[in-house]
Amino acid sequence: MATAMGLRDLLYTPSRFVPDMDWYVREYARRSEDARAMLPWVEHAYGPDPAERLLFFPAAGSAAPLQVFVHGGYWQESSKEDSCFAAPDFVSRGAAFAALGYGLAPAYRLDEIVAMVRRGLLWIHRNARALGVDPGRVFLSGSSAGAHLVAMFLEDGRPGPGTPIRDVVRGATLLSGLYDLEPLRRTYIGAAIGLTPAESARNSPIGRPHRELPPLVVARGGAETEAFADQQERYVRSLERAGTAVTDLVVGGRDHFDLALGLGDPSGPLGRATLDLMRLP
Repeated sequence: MATAMGLRDLLYTPSRFVPDMDWYVREYARRSEDARAMLPWVEHAYGPDPAERLLFFPAAGSAAPLQVFVHGGYWQESSKEDSCFAAPDFVSRGAAFAALGYGLAPAYRLDEIVAMVRRGLLWIHRNARALGVDPGRVFLSGSSAGAHLVAMFLEDGRPGPGTPIRDVVRGATLLSGLYDLEPLRRTYIGAAIGLTPAESARNSPIGRPHRELPPLVVARGGAETEAFADQQERYVRSLERAGTAVTDLVVGGRDHFDLALGLGDPSGPLGRATLDLMRLP
């Protein structure tokens, strides 16, 4: 029988519940490579660290909406290069797309990673018009650890005390996210990134007041583990108590890894919800 610690580790290891994890890794890379081959793009530095880079796919027109995707990988894996797969879905509908990179643990502490993503998203806010983007139509998305990083930005991302976060971000889609890090701290993942109790507390979006957040889509696959289901259920309840407009989605037939592949696909409920949030066709 699994110990309590072993069971918790298992429930936070979604790769154990899919038949071929390598297939997803290859598919992210293949679709992202296809997007870069098909569409014009440019790499921008948003900060001084070599890891502070993003890939930007411009829209055909000016003053376009923008979708910014932040990758997952338990803050330790993946990259912006493998996170471009949704670009064609958004660019074909008149939006720009960006894949945001950041430094990975354990070389960077979680506090540093959160700060990097904040710098990157504020860089986009400041440079939106130069990028051909409408600063009033910037939308965010993230998967797994990326959803955590986006959720942290929604709590701490205001450029100044008098600026509501809704003036920086018009909406966000959070996929299979981690919103309370305390259970994770007591797993092999917490040990791998050296997560301390203090870091866990200050980097758990579920414990924040959720002041004046924009509308959110919070989604998970129907085939997720009960740990990820519990994370979403408790986070959505905390948002609703704060008065945030939230669409709570459980997408049948999707798991932790293939859910993000439908981010901009209008044939599925996640893509429809995300495109509706952006008011795209």
